[in-house]
Amino acid sequence: MLVIEGIVEEVIFRNESNGYTVAKLNTSDGVITIVGNAPFINLDEMVEIEGDWVYHDRFGEQFNFNRIKTTLPSTLKGIENYLSSGLIPHIGPKTAKKIVDRFGMDSLDIIQYNPERLKEIPGIGHKKLEKITKAFEDHRELREIMVFLQQYGITVNNGIKIYKKYGRETVKIISENPYRLSEDIHGIGFKTADNIAKKMGVHNESPFRVEAGLKYIMMNSGGDGHCYLPKEELVNKAVKLLGVDAEAIEDAIRILALRQNFHIVKEDDATHIYYMPYHVAENNVARKIIELSRVDFGQLDLDIEEAIKKIEEEEGIYFGNKQVEAIKESIKNGVVIITGGPGTGKTTTINAIIKIFEDLGLKVVLAAPTGRAAKRMTETSGRESQTIHRLLEYSFMDSDEEMAFSRDEDSPIDGDVVIIDEASMIDILLMNSLLKAIDPGTRVIFVGDVDQLPSVGAGNVLKDLMDSGCIRVVKLDEIFRQAEESMIIVNAHRINKGELPILNEKDKDFFFISEKDSLKTLDTIISLVRERLPSYYSLDPIKDIQVLTPMKKGDVGINSLNKHLQAALNPRDKSKAEKQVGDQIYRVGDKVMQIKNNYKLKWKILNEGIIIEEGEGVFNGDLGYITEIDEEENTLTVLFDEEKEVVYEFSDLDEIRLSYAITVHKSQGSEFPVVVMPIHWGPPMLLTRNLLYTAITRARELVVLVGDLKYLNMMINNNRITKRYSSLDKKIKDFLNPLINPSI
Repeated sequence: MLVIEGIVEEVIFRNESNGYTVAKLNTSDGVITIVGNAPFINLDEMVEIEGDWVYHDRFGEQFNFNRIKTTLPSTLKGIENYLSSGLIPHIGPKTAKKIVDRFGMDSLDIIQYNPERLKEIPGIGHKKLEKITKAFEDHRELREIMVFLQQYGITVNNGIKIYKKYGRETVKIISENPYRLSEDIHGIGFKTADNIAKKMGVHNESPFRVEAGLKYIMMNSGGDGHCYLPKEELVNKAVKLLGVDAEAIEDAIRILALRQNFHIVKEDDATHIYYMPYHVAENNVARKIIELSRVDFGQLDLDIEEAIKKIEEEEGIYFGNKQVEAIKESIKNGVVIITGGPGTGKTTTINAIIKIFEDLGLKVVLAAPTGRAAKRMTETSGRESQTIHRLLEYSFMDSDEEMAFSRDEDSPIDGDVVIIDEASMIDILLMNSLLKAIDPGTRVIFVGDVDQLPSVGAGNVLKDLMDSGCIRVVKLDEIFRQAEESMIIVNAHRINKGELPILNEKDKDFFFISEKDSLKTLDTIISLVRERLPSYYSLDPIKDIQVLTPMKKGDVGINSLNKHLQAALNPRDKSKAEKQVGDQIYRVGDKVMQIKNNYKLKWKILNEGIIIEEGEGVFNGDLGYITEIDEEENTLTVLFDEEKEVVYEFSDLDEIRLSYAITVHKSQGSEFPVVVMPIHWGPPMLLTRNLLYTAITRARELVVLVGDLKYLNMMINNNRITKRYSSLDKKIKDFLNPLINPSI
């Protein structure tokens, strides 16, 4: 290995996602080309590199380095480049120039040893000074840690996340157990941690490795909707992933069970392995559902028939038999599920239930799993609704690192009736937290469409509750006359019954455009969104039209669609700031989606520049628009729900994605004026009836499908619902039987 010193003369290329850099280095023997991972080097910076010479067929002789050590720059230009590189938050090119113009060669010493003097720079006040000095110190520490992380192929963005999590303990923690990364760091999975461990010399059969692999499989299975896996399936998956024998896997399962990471359940001839939080949640939900449903409310001072008749007269409506049944059962029972497809009167029914309870002087609380669903509930009921997380007051507890629900058994929800909309989206962990915070004697009404896609998280909660046979369920199945005018509603029910939709009726709201070629389908969708639909229906192409697709990859997957729709709807413009992260460009005006729950992200609502409300938490599926990109502060601002302003640091931009097109799964709980959807080949597990049904029921005013009719037929005929391993329905029955038959 050779060691070379020099000054960086030019950075020719840098991949922002992994730090791979091509640069010119001025050495005592002349200028050379260097290549390697160096996310932090800047112009005029002195570096020491270690590596070997290589020959590139196209670019000639290069020095390929595997280790790099930097020193602080020693020229005015170098100092300015270093400060303005974007690696120190809150100092951009303009501020860097002001600092160097004022303090010259002493600039870095001033920041490190006498930072108060930075207040001499216009625009730097006390708050900004604190941020700059902390960022400078963090950056010095971060540079050293990044050198350590680079040798294991960790990307710049992931390196920053690791440092934010572990701080100065980073090297110690990763050296002791690199598999912690897969549990602690969003964006680093088991396979990445495993590659790092192998480079560190961790043995293939290390207990750390086997246990981490098993946790990875179980956590992934939760992402697929499973609360447990059959033991045989878990062992087979682990053998395939880890390349170790089954005996070592079974030993690790027993150890993880003893540590209470896993729970083992034996049923007849089968053995189920639970990830412990899901086992606890299922048990708690089963017990609490029984407790809530068995409350005797006694006689209410109410003539239900008269109350229903009064609402009909006041609203000028007529309730169907099932609606009347739903109203009555909600008043009589502790827990009720009201389910039904579009146009069956769920909203009208719920509004009647709210009015009756309020007339009795009872407090009604409304909530839904997502912000968009809660907002829609507010609009249709005329009363405040909120997300379940907000209802349960999810916030930081004793330390900044821990968040939890403030509402629980000791501090229950203040309400006599709790109504939850879009209940099919609730996973087992959220249901557990919700029910913990509901006192016995409180009525609970779940409203949802069981035929839609199930929750993204683990469990099959709404279906299991219905299948338990222990909870009163009312299914609304009559399509009302006014709803029959909409082909969206008519076709949703036809599809749900396995029938072909009625297509292209004149002056209706459901259309199919035939395109057998996927690239032509892509072109047609772009034309529809950019010109044809906005022109004909007077729509905003970005805000009113949502493209939904079953998949991520391919010509009509979200990756391709977003790239082309961004170019068509929000093209590059000198007046619009933009930021590139890896292969993705974010631009002011772009439509974006938050893709993970982040309870720490702060938001604020402004009115004429004055903050009128502040809070924390941006959630998976929230949609917004980029309003500002600030290169000086290294931040990007998104406006969610047309009112909540959220500021992201550049290092956190992997939490958002362009959302001109989104997957059908991500659209759950949302509603859009217009939905456009490609219909083409995809994996059979994605081309399903309930996915198509979910997609078209997201549209309020218009659905346009583009593609091949044979794949539309395939989706309608494919009623295969992926099996989810859950036992909530069985546990409810098991807990209830001793209560009904005490002698058992």
